[in-house]
Amino acid sequence: MSSFHDFHDLHDFQRVTLDPEVLGGCACVRNLKIPVWRIVMMIAYGMTREEIIEEYPDLEADDIHESLRYAAWLAEETTATWERVA
Repeated sequence: MSSFHDFHDLHDFQRVTLDPEVLGGCACVRNLKIPVWRIVMMIAYGMTREEIIEEYPDLEADDIHESLRYAAWLAEETTATWERVA
């Protein structure tokens, strides 16, 4: 398992793919046409990992875990570049 500080850029993610030919380049899990945002949304609305895998049997637990890490990385990368307004 990777530590919190192991993810520095997009190339550190093995299960999250960005392909312009798959869902218009939306971040997906292993080119499965399952967008990362959908997995994050399902978790946010209270679904368990088991329920998500039941709904999407091609997913693995590690796919869900990396989707959450990607979302956290993306949020941190995005907010770190904003300037603070006084």
